[in-house]
Amino acid sequence: MVQPINLFDIAAQQAKWLSVRQTTVASNVANVNTPGYKALEVEPFEKVLDGTRVSLTSTADNHLRIGATNAAFAVDSTSDPAVLPSENTVSIEKELVSAGEVRRSFELNTAIVKAFHRMLMNVSRG
Repeated sequence: MVQPINLFDIAAQQAKWLSVRQTTVASNVANVNTPGYKALEVEPFEKVLDGTRVSLTSTADNHLRIGATNAAFAVDSTSDPAVLPSENTVSIEKELVSAGEVRRSFELNTAIVKAFHRMLMNVSRG
């Protein structure tokens, strides 16, 4: 049997991931002049989706229970070899590019949810 893909759940999960990524980028930019600061990066969203388990609904009490889905987003130091004389690994150019990617991803996420919401409203009106 084919499982439905709940678009709104995936969009909400991506919005949370984008929020974590935006916070990480802001932290990196805020510490651009901090000596010895190691830039942080969030794991890619595709990796988060790969690690997310689908929750199953049991139809009888004697069925095995599967653990709830709980996706945490890993934030690690980057392995970028570019180290400045201050032993800082933050590249302001890279962080600005990342901030732009986050913004575009938020806009795309919102546009997709808005389009599907509009379609659902049209279907419900008949």
